[in-house]
Amino acid sequence: MAPAQLLTSTGFTLADSALAERLASGLAAVEEHLAVAVKSSDDFVSETSRHLVAAGGKRFRPLLTLLAAEYGDAEAPGIVPSAVVVELTHLATLYHDDVMDEATRRRGADSANERWGNTVAILTGDFLFARASDILADLGPEAVRLQARTFERLCVGQIRETVGPAPGTSAVDHHLAVLADKTGSLIATSARFGSLQAGAPEVVVDALTRFGERIGVAFQLADDLVDITSDSTNSGKTPGTDLREGIPTLPGLLVLSRDDGSRLADLLSRPLPDDGEHAEALALLRADAALDAARTEAHRWANDARECLSPLPDIPATAALSALCDYVVDRTG
Repeated sequence: MAPAQLLTSTGFTLADSALAERLASGLAAVEEHLAVAVKSSDDFVSETSRHLVAAGGKRFRPLLTLLAAEYGDAEAPGIVPSAVVVELTHLATLYHDDVMDEATRRRGADSANERWGNTVAILTGDFLFARASDILADLGPEAVRLQARTFERLCVGQIRETVGPAPGTSAVDHHLAVLADKTGSLIATSARFGSLQAGAPEVVVDALTRFGERIGVAFQLADDLVDITSDSTNSGKTPGTDLREGIPTLPGLLVLSRDDGSRLADLLSRPLPDDGEHAEALALLRADAALDAARTEAHRWANDARECLSPLPDIPATAALSALCDYVVDRTG
């Protein structure tokens, strides 16, 4: 994939052409390193491991790593490897998530568990975690510790989502905390890796880390809204996939929190394998005020992320990060 296409694949455009060229070049290098990282001496392992890499994706996390590196030495040798680490980690979690959710499609292709079964999908995810760890070993103990703590949060978030909120705990608050762990933590780490490897000042590293977690939550809230509102399958997921599988997202939780005994609340209280009920629920949810309330929450997280940028210098990367806040939530319609 050519650099310009890679940058376009994120869906994010930049006003500064020099920055855009540097990011495109960096993303191209990330792509080349990813291809090497997922290659095994065993042909079958190589096939399963490159499955989601070949299917594409936004490469949002590597993009953020490269942007964060702009606050120091953007040519430092650890930047591209750390961007590869966060993308490998993200891909590994997708293999595992699809098994847990019994998903059949991912990025427009059959999911790994649909194609090869749950065991192969889980072990492929583990293989990608191993490859990420191997790369980390060359980045130093601080990078290894950061990855370990991020992985801990990913696991805790998944467990908390699986167990559900404790009695007396708001389901909405619980959901937002899960998103901070499951999505926000790795995106925060993406920014922290880039700025640390570039040798940015500590105040900048901390600001970018806070930014990453908040934009990460906004990013996931927006993705969940797109799952409801989109009529296309450009994301590789059929609209309403979470709804069909009974996976809780913010709009549905807001409906259920009203406890109004409505038809929509009844539908959202369970998985919807029936096509008729699924279509009915999707139509009702698209017309419900909860959708706008969830969109407002996504904007709130994006605005909080933008406020984290205040300690940063006035350089093109800061303008790009601010624009990224708008890009993330503007996708929701």
